[in-house]
Amino acid sequence: MIDVKDFDLGLSFESGQPLTFHADYSRKGHVESLTYSTISGEIRIRSMARGRSTRVYAIGKGYSCAAAEEEVVRRFGLDEDLGRIYARMNTDPFMERAIAEMAGMRLTRNDPWETTLCFIISQFNNIKRIRLIVGNMKGAFGEKVALDDGRPIRLFPRPEALARAGLGKIRACGTGFRDRYIQNAAREWIARPWLAELSKLPYDEAKEALLELDGIGDKVADCILLFGYGKREAFPIDTWIKRIVEHVYFNGRRKRVEQIHRFADRRWPGVQGYAQQYLFWFGRQSKVG
Repeated sequence: MIDVKDFDLGLSFESGQPLTFHADYSRKGHVESLTYSTISGEIRIRSMARGRSTRVYAIGKGYSCAAAEEEVVRRFGLDEDLGRIYARMNTDPFMERAIAEMAGMRLTRNDPWETTLCFIISQFNNIKRIRLIVGNMKGAFGEKVALDDGRPIRLFPRPEALARAGLGKIRACGTGFRDRYIQNAAREWIARPWLAELSKLPYDEAKEALLELDGIGDKVADCILLFGYGKREAFPIDTWIKRIVEHVYFNGRRKRVEQIHRFADRRWPGVQGYAQQYLFWFGRQSKVG
């Protein structure tokens, strides 16, 4: 059991992050719960949220209590000082509003392979459909295991399962044109095991390595680095964030992607990723631009 302040489970869970354990989320009054799976086992998380304080209970199949707690802290970034991050982010009235409205939203830390696959799927897609496709791929390719209550679930598909699958079977999950990118990424992950260790490289070098993979561009690479490798200096730029930044900070004037990157690096050094997530989710909810 972990008592956490400055943590909003619902916001962290629903804000478009690649939490591959989103399949079983429910909210009743002040009680929120979710179940998620990892490659090495399964943890069931229940939390009771009151205001901006959250009590998290972790029950681990194959985990000790200490290991389950460590996994929860790592996955939800609960070891990060959100107050200090806010102090560095809060540079203007719009960001101040975003922080106030989205207080407690934390950046999650996800398995690098799971994050890579999720963001390849995310191209030209929406959150609802991304989750549907991920669920389909779990059903088609994920290992079947039983929860502590005996209920069966499927784990996230490993690269080996996708590398040997027919493209037609991958496409049947709803992936569309992304099928070959998914299979290529799976094969590259097997051939280059060091891809799992990109967190040890400087941000620029890690990004360059990801950009070598077919189907991964600037935005997808930054998403993978931010949510899969904990590179908080990554600032993913999609259509939404480009529109929001142009509207809020440039009076609607069009800017190139590299100009927006430079702007974010100067304005929010070291917390670009947090700034991006708050701009993205607050901007979308407020229909900015």
